Amino acid sequence: MASMMQPQIILLKEGTDTSQGKAQLISNINAVTAVGDVVRTTLGPRGMDKLIHDDKGSVTISNDGATIMKLLDIVHPAAKILVDIAKSQDSEVGDGTTTVVLLAAEFLKEAKPFVEDGVHSQNLIRSYRTASTLAIEKVKELAVSIEGKSVEEKKGLLAKCAATTLSSKLIGGEKEFFATMVVDAVMAIGDDDRLNLIGIKKVKHFEAF
Repeated sequence: MASMMQPQIILLKEGTDTSQGKAQLISNINAVTAVGDVVRTTLGPRGMDKLIHDDKGSVTISNDGATIMKLLDIVHPAAKILVDIAKSQDSEVGDGTTTVVLLAAEFLKEAKPFVEDGVHSQNLIRSYRTASTLAIEKVKELAVSIEGKSVEEKKGLLAKCAATTLSSKLIGGEKEFFATMVVDAVMAIGDDDRLNLIGIKKVKHFEAF
């Protein structure tokens, strides 16, 4: 009798969605793919701008992946992970936000047929980890080392890398000038590899005098 009087233990609040299984996996993949399609056309130097209008009436025009992802009002929990991916990429690297979102979306899109065929998600994850290891090995094989090269050769290679990241930015028309400026600043540090010697200041607004 005492066991029948035990209070009910509630782990989730009323109305919580407890969907699981293959149907939920496919729903997650569809949501992530939909978000990826939003930023797909902004990729690259010829990417198009997006006009975003929020509830407060403010309008933003941008082709920056991190900015667009922050402004999107995403409700789906799986799709929200893409926002976190974009934020992490932006804070750690400062570039490639659109690329990581599209890669994540495409990986899941390619996995969708296997999920529909009944392949377990753990097997897919294991396969992606193997593919990641192989891809890293291939990148290291194709990498061009700057060790042993002259200062001018190093500056030339670094300037090309910097110019590539500036191609899709607002200052893309003057990327050679700014790429050289960045490389000169980094080379001025010398052989000291302490990252705290490199300062980055984000300026969002400016005033004309």
